[in-house]
Amino acid sequence: RGRRAETYQLNHQSMAFQATRRTLATMTTNLLPSRSANLGIFELNNPATLNSLSLDMVRSLNHVLPQWQSDATLRATLMVGRPGAKRPCFCAGGDVKSVYLSGRGLSGNPADEEAARTNQHGYGHRGLLTADFFREEYQMDHTLATQDHANMPQVSIWDGVVMGGGVGLSLHGKYRVCTENTLFAKPETAIGLFPDVGGMWWLSRMMGGLGNYIALTGHRLKADDVLYAGLATHFVPSAKLDDLKTALIAATDTGDDWKGGDCVAATLMSFHDESSLSKNDSFLAKNRAEIDQAFGDKGQKLEDILTSLDTMAASGSKFATATLDTLSKMSPTSLKVAQEGIRRGSELPNIGEALKMEYRMSQAFMKGHDFYEGIRAVLVDKDQNPKWKPDTLDEVTDEMVTSYFNNLGEHELQLIPAKKMSKM
Repeated sequence: RGRRAETYQLNHQSMAFQATRRTLATMTTNLLPSRSANLGIFELNNPATLNSLSLDMVRSLNHVLPQWQSDATLRATLMVGRPGAKRPCFCAGGDVKSVYLSGRGLSGNPADEEAARTNQHGYGHRGLLTADFFREEYQMDHTLATQDHANMPQVSIWDGVVMGGGVGLSLHGKYRVCTENTLFAKPETAIGLFPDVGGMWWLSRMMGGLGNYIALTGHRLKADDVLYAGLATHFVPSAKLDDLKTALIAATDTGDDWKGGDCVAATLMSFHDESSLSKNDSFLAKNRAEIDQAFGDKGQKLEDILTSLDTMAASGSKFATATLDTLSKMSPTSLKVAQEGIRRGSELPNIGEALKMEYRMSQAFMKGHDFYEGIRAVLVDKDQNPKWKPDTLDEVTDEMVTSYFNNLGEHELQLIPAKKMSKM
């Protein structure tokens, strides 16, 4: 046992050293930080994967963000996706395929293989991507959420796909600009995970049943939906985005006598144009009454939601019938754990505590079956036919759900205390 522990530690050290070299080599390849006037700009530059968020991008952000946030000459930050992807895209989510390969011991790294063989994934061990990715991503989300948005607001441009980790990059900022290309979702229950990157915090605080519905079904939302739900703050046609960027740069050129405050609010409002949209005709608006009827009680159990939907479907509700069909395809474990996470998240005092809870949840999923099966079915073999274990909701007991929130001891998520909390 002693020799195995020594070998395991050496493998961890080797992996950490290799990770450091890779980070230094790619720090500005997949993430391009730049500055124009007093505007700090992050450009996501991974178009081949729809700007999916990799660990080297997270580490680059974690390196640059504290420097920018302590720079008294910066007035705002801007987060955009680089043009040229296969379709318009902000960020399609985290690089969960790499996490899958790590957890399965298939990454080519001996440390991953050893950890998979000895069942060490899912305990928060440093040097394993199954822990490092979530830990460092959540630390980044916390840094973004606790930025001084009153004096250095973050603006994110949702021109295209915004899913998973891409939501964490942007939703915690003060402004989210959608376009006619916006496609927003939290689809994690379909891959055996849960809506993370702060989702347990903000989803639990959405009006009515919208948060529960978005979290459990992964429903794709368009521009009118995200405006209706308050997820986006502005709408700007994609043809005007270059002009908006130029105007934001000019707005941050405030001169030396600047007294503080939000210098981009007026500029964003001058470009905001909902004339081509009708929020009240959005999918969420049209189905709001039924969404609230089934999903509106944040303290209810998943079985209560399904009972409501069954009753509604029996009365002829097409919405309820379609929603039941969607939920039947999701991981039963993910559904129950996500619902419990939202309930607990609604009682937490701040985003930091929510992210700590989410880290515990993430590691429990790294020990389980469904995450690896979900990624296999969607991103590896692509047969779109996951075999969940357990495969029924009845088999997912309350004790099993509770285990996803167990404390990680010395491997708990550590966050830097924020001086000022931002509001969504």
